[in-house]
Amino acid sequence: MPIAPITGKLRKRLWLDISVALGLGITSGYAFWYGVHLKGVQRHEEYYLKLEKARAAGRDE
Repeated sequence: MPIAPITGKLRKRLWLDISVALGLGITSGYAFWYGVHLKGVQRHEEYYLKLEKARAAGRDE
């Protein structure tokens, strides 16, 4: 009893793997950018603004 050849299976699976990998990669990139990176940048900007305000208040007195 011979087994029928499986044709096109690898190609279909390859496209699925590539699509899933790109989708997860882009989603993870956006999650990192908006969830971690921009919050860190905002925290740094607030810190430097606080330092600048303290420095300006020290000069005025």
